[in-house]
Amino acid sequence: MAAVQWRSRGRNYEAELHRCRSEAVPVEFGDYHPLKPIMVTDTKTRRGARKGSTSSSSSSSSSAAPDPLSSMLDGTDPLSMFAAASATETPAMSHSASLGDMGRKRREKEAEEAVGIDFEPWAAKRGEILARFTTTEKLSINLFSGSDRGKAPSPGSSAVSEKVRTRLEELDDLEEGSQRELLNLSQQDYANRIEELNQSLKEAWASDQKVKALKIVIQCSKLLSDTSVIQFYPSKFVLITDILDTFGRLVYDRIWTMCSDPRPLPDLFTVDEVNDTAKETCLNWFFKIASIRELLPRLYVEAAILKCNRFLNKTGIQETLPRLTAMIRGIGDPLVAAYTRAYLCRVGMEVAPNLKDSLNRNFFDLLGSFRQISGESVQNQLVLQRVEVPEYLTLYSPAINWILQCIAYRAPEPLLVEMTGRCKKLGNNALLLNSVMRAFRPEFVAARAMDFIGMIKDCDEAGFPKHLLFGSLGRSLACADPPESERLTILNEAWKVITKVRSPRDYVNCAEIWVEFTCRHFTKREVNTVLTDIIKHMTPDRAFEDAYPQLQSVIRKILTYFNDFSVLFSMERFLPFLDMFQKDSVRVEVCRSIMEVFIKHQLESTKDPVILNAMLHICKTMHDSVNALTLEDEKRSLSLLIIGFIRMVCFGRDFEQQLSFCVEARATFCNLEPVLVQLIHTVNQLAMETRRVMRGSHSRKTAAFVRACAAYSFITIPSLSSIFSRLSLYLQSGQVALANLCLSQADAFLKAAVSILPEVPRSISVEGKLRSSESFLLDFINNFLSTLLVVPDHPEHGVLYLVRGLLNMVQDYTWEDNSDAKVRVYASALPLLAAMSQETYLYSIPKVDSNETLYGGDPKFLSEINKLCETLIGQILDQLKALSRDEQSTRRQGALAFSLFGVLLAHGDLRNNKLSQLAVNLWNLSHKHGYCDTRISVRTLEYIKHQSLQHDMAHMSDTLQRLALQSRT
Repeated sequence: MAAVQWRSRGRNYEAELHRCRSEAVPVEFGDYHPLKPIMVTDTKTRRGARKGSTSSSSSSSSSAAPDPLSSMLDGTDPLSMFAAASATETPAMSHSASLGDMGRKRREKEAEEAVGIDFEPWAAKRGEILARFTTTEKLSINLFSGSDRGKAPSPGSSAVSEKVRTRLEELDDLEEGSQRELLNLSQQDYANRIEELNQSLKEAWASDQKVKALKIVIQCSKLLSDTSVIQFYPSKFVLITDILDTFGRLVYDRIWTMCSDPRPLPDLFTVDEVNDTAKETCLNWFFKIASIRELLPRLYVEAAILKCNRFLNKTGIQETLPRLTAMIRGIGDPLVAAYTRAYLCRVGMEVAPNLKDSLNRNFFDLLGSFRQISGESVQNQLVLQRVEVPEYLTLYSPAINWILQCIAYRAPEPLLVEMTGRCKKLGNNALLLNSVMRAFRPEFVAARAMDFIGMIKDCDEAGFPKHLLFGSLGRSLACADPPESERLTILNEAWKVITKVRSPRDYVNCAEIWVEFTCRHFTKREVNTVLTDIIKHMTPDRAFEDAYPQLQSVIRKILTYFNDFSVLFSMERFLPFLDMFQKDSVRVEVCRSIMEVFIKHQLESTKDPVILNAMLHICKTMHDSVNALTLEDEKRSLSLLIIGFIRMVCFGRDFEQQLSFCVEARATFCNLEPVLVQLIHTVNQLAMETRRVMRGSHSRKTAAFVRACAAYSFITIPSLSSIFSRLSLYLQSGQVALANLCLSQADAFLKAAVSILPEVPRSISVEGKLRSSESFLLDFINNFLSTLLVVPDHPEHGVLYLVRGLLNMVQDYTWEDNSDAKVRVYASALPLLAAMSQETYLYSIPKVDSNETLYGGDPKFLSEINKLCETLIGQILDQLKALSRDEQSTRRQGALAFSLFGVLLAHGDLRNNKLSQLAVNLWNLSHKHGYCDTRISVRTLEYIKHQSLQHDMAHMSDTLQRLALQSRT
């Protein structure tokens, strides 16, 4: 293809804009409008109509055109048809419906009596008990060693008498010593052995060895009578009752399955729906359990299958619970008896939560057994195991708490009065009082907070520590508000006791609870006093190092109630409190939580020096935690929090103070690149705000200020590691400098951007995957080219020196193989050069003299533009020629040819015959192999035809006649 002389088409941008505006066409709306409500025909049937009579229908419709959806329904709504059909069937179903209503009412009543989601289940307490009650003492366990007789009988031995005799012998085998004792087990070994027994139970049941399964359950129940390692007893209770629960579930499911023939038994079944075989099997299980000789395993195992009474009679559970409750009185050890009652209450709440009398009787029996604690046998046991009375009393807390939770569930307020009265009769038993406060609704406790404080004062300190009682009271007051007149007195009375606690661990556990009450009802003065006391107790011997979770909880509670950071940071002891977090990870986590609350609740910008200094300190703490091992996600998270703070800092019209803050922040957060990027954006925004205030006419002072902003950005950008961040910021800062009439600074930014183009790698990591950087680079260059239109040439560097410099860098850049990116940049530069040759530019910056003013249409300037355009076109044509040698590149050749054709059509003067012929050749080349999109080609021809109708574009019709659509054969 021969070289061509370039001539840019003259443009009148205002006239073109006027022609492109769409004409306003008045729209006349008839009666129908798509947003107008549509009246749907509704057919109603009288319920009292005789069978076979026609239904009366009432219909209404709008005067609008018929709805196409309604027209398909033949005037009848299918939903109304179903309703009408069901109405006709109603009389025939009246009898069955009445029976269904009775069943539904019964189910609703049972559902009301059931336990709701507001009841904390036993499973939620299990993990806490296992973690709290541990021991280092060695434990022992008796393991069942099964014999061959425990296996299921063979099909041949099916005689009933033989089967019964065999099972009786197996049951007696347990009494004959078929067990082995394992000694010196650690706590974990003990738990593992219990789990083995649980698995053995399931395996025995699955293999139809029901007697063996019963033996395992009996043996495990016997373990609950062993209090040789008394500190571990609550955890032992949790582990073994898991096996009992499994056994009870297996037995119940077995019997329920027997009732499912021929149809499944519903969940809410009646005794009449249970067949005789299931009843006989169920009764057999209860007889087996009744034959257990020892009281404790007989109690536990029968309680485990208590639910099975539903298969026998309606009142079975109601009659069994009082009997089992009375049997527990025969257990001599008060701790064992307490947990047996807790298990019975747990099972009772699952199967019959409405039977409150049994719960109350268990609790009152428990109160009566407290006298045994001071008895000789218990005291001797405590001396033998070297356990103090306060520690021993805490072993009761899970059992008492559970029993009281069951009693207090949906209980009326008078019951709390009764319970507190019984506490007083028992001499204010502290353990019981603690459980009462934790079990009943916080609203009930808060209303009588002063009464509880009085009872706490009367309690014996040696039996149960008072700070634990105040802790329980504080938990209730954190959820419910006491009378306003009593709040200060409550806080003073509580803190008198809390501040005297000597153990830092006990102190901080209690103080952490009462911080919420203080924040909820008092001002920063009282909270500051509490913080002072906490610092005083936790600083000696660095006790705070063992209490980081509690101290973090204190911070969270303060942040929950104090969202005004001017008030928060005005507390004298808040920042010293933060200084107690010496561990790096914990300190950063606390600072992060503060920043998250700040960003969430600080809705207005601030310049308060108290807030700024404190937040800078917190942000610097987060920043200084960053090192070479910090993950990128962590860096990104910290950066976002710091950026959120920077965006909230505003000094109003004091722009110099804002710039000083950015200078300080740059030095403080130099290791977090996203923060530096945000600071550069902030300074650029500051310069543009200055321009807005001065309305584009800078004074000497403001001109110096915006130059200082440009200097800030120019110094900061090179410290960024991301090449695309640097390129983007150089360009943006150059545009800001240009808008503020800082021409030399703008020139420096743009030159710096051009100079680092060779550093752009061929591939970059995007979301952990390597991707070609070509598309990012092309986007930047196109943006850069659009900026160069308004940038005046430097008087010492010649015509179009920035354009030439950019194109030289593009020429020298190492592009990917088989890539047309370089020539596409050349094609993108042609519209810029064409725009530069116009008498009036498409856009400009106020008070900045662009090249249109500097050169004023000088022929030499236009000649330089045309020469550069010809050179670029020559480069593109050479690339097209090179692509023609490779049959695999025909699609690329066609796309590139069509792209250049579009540039010539929009910006070239096609009155030049050579340029017009080149356009026709490019059109033909792009369609030669049929890869060009026909729809785009058709629209292009329509555009040319439309343009040819303009008086100054008549020559386009000649070009149009020479363009033809070609299809791929």
